[in-house]
Amino acid sequence: MLALWVCGMGPVAAQNEEALKLPTNRPILMSVIEQAKASAAKDYQPDDHGLDEKLKNMDYQPYRSIRFEADKALWHGKNDYEVQFFHPGFLYDQPVTINVVEYDNSQHQLDFDPAMFRYEQQAKQYKGLTDKDSGFAGFRVHYPIKSDEYKDEFAVFQGASYFRLVGKNQVYGISARGLAIDTGLPKGEEFPSFTHFWLIKPRPGQPITVYARLESPSVTGAYKFVLEPGKDTRAQVSAWLFARQDIKKLGIAPFTSMFLYGENTEQRPDDYRPEVHDSDGVLMINHDGEQIWRPLTNPARLQITSLADARPRGFGMLQRDGNFDSYLDAEANYHLRPGLWVTPKAGFEQGRLEVVEIPTDAEIHDNIVAYWVPEKPLKEGQSRYFSYSLRTVEQEPMHYDKAVVTRTRQGVSHLPGFESSEEQTVRRFVVDFTLPSGFNLAVDDLNLILDVNGGSVKQARLLKVNNNKAIRATFLLLPDTNKPVDMRLFLNHNKQKISEVWNYVYQPKN
Repeated sequence: MLALWVCGMGPVAAQNEEALKLPTNRPILMSVIEQAKASAAKDYQPDDHGLDEKLKNMDYQPYRSIRFEADKALWHGKNDYEVQFFHPGFLYDQPVTINVVEYDNSQHQLDFDPAMFRYEQQAKQYKGLTDKDSGFAGFRVHYPIKSDEYKDEFAVFQGASYFRLVGKNQVYGISARGLAIDTGLPKGEEFPSFTHFWLIKPRPGQPITVYARLESPSVTGAYKFVLEPGKDTRAQVSAWLFARQDIKKLGIAPFTSMFLYGENTEQRPDDYRPEVHDSDGVLMINHDGEQIWRPLTNPARLQITSLADARPRGFGMLQRDGNFDSYLDAEANYHLRPGLWVTPKAGFEQGRLEVVEIPTDAEIHDNIVAYWVPEKPLKEGQSRYFSYSLRTVEQEPMHYDKAVVTRTRQGVSHLPGFESSEEQTVRRFVVDFTLPSGFNLAVDDLNLILDVNGGSVKQARLLKVNNNKAIRATFLLLPDTNKPVDMRLFLNHNKQKISEVWNYVYQPKN
């Protein structure tokens, strides 16, 4: 099932060619790239570092009872940055190799040392099952963001190619990944993994740089991350990819998040919390500057939507609603979860932004994935270069000069003649736009542009609400069948868009 977002297409841009943009005067990065290229010519060989089977099969509670000793952190007391490490085992049965690079470009592998960890009562039986070559499950980076007296955790690399970033006033939620392969395809997704990291010792006042090797049955890769902590933490990402096999769907700059239910959910669980989600929508600004907002859902069936474009200006997955009253969760703090915003630099020619929504019944499961899919496939023996900036955002990535969607709600219709029945579903939709400063147009001066694929619309109208601070678009939706209905709505004035585009896919329950 595929619901297609429709938008204007610009001229076809030149495709990202086979030649890689190789770094100069960076011998270690060149070595990482050459290692990845050489590995792509060989069969994939996973490496568990000889990890003891008892560690691989350990449960969550014992695993979380193994604590890193903060005073054993890399560069502890010697640098603004400190790095702490995760113990191998549990879900992390393919440990990574950590290398440390000094100012003079000399490097050494960091040996595993059980003295780095405190094995609490539930985990004492697992002490002594490692050796110096056991590797680590990953690492986290600390820096004094809030004050000089404490070093805050702002970045974590752990599991497959996952990494997470947070800014000054944010808590972990959405995850980024190095690469996604064949997400949402019937044959199942392939999860590439970072296998080696090089931690470059940062100079005072500078960002920290991390190199990484990526491996999977289909591809190898070399990555460069330049991490800059702050109010919004930023990462400059460069990736050199080498294909072992033909790849059907390559996902660049992937996000993974969770949406259980929200203001737009048709049937919510019996829960005191009004909403439960790490992210509430996907925003894209295409090459023409059109803003498209796609609220997330927890669908009854797998749902894949996509938006075609060439050289988009930016895209991301956001938690637009940062109001505590919308969640009432004082533990998870969903109102403090950041969004992630991508600004493409290289490799984002013709392609599409794809969003995969997977049904879930629990907030512990990440069920939302989004990524850029290049139109040009990556074939066995070929290589590709991608570059983009990534940053955390609180609610919005920028200030807008257009009306912006801030609320999407739906409910059953009770209007005579338009009531839901066994034969026909009728839903009332309400979409609220906040208005930019200085907006003084009357509702009668605006046109509501609403396109529907898979249904019909009745009684569409506009009205000002909330003391004229917002414009509400409301309409009745009558689906043609039980298949998804794709809707696209925006506000026009004198044939010019004065709002972002609201795009929504409604999936009837029956």
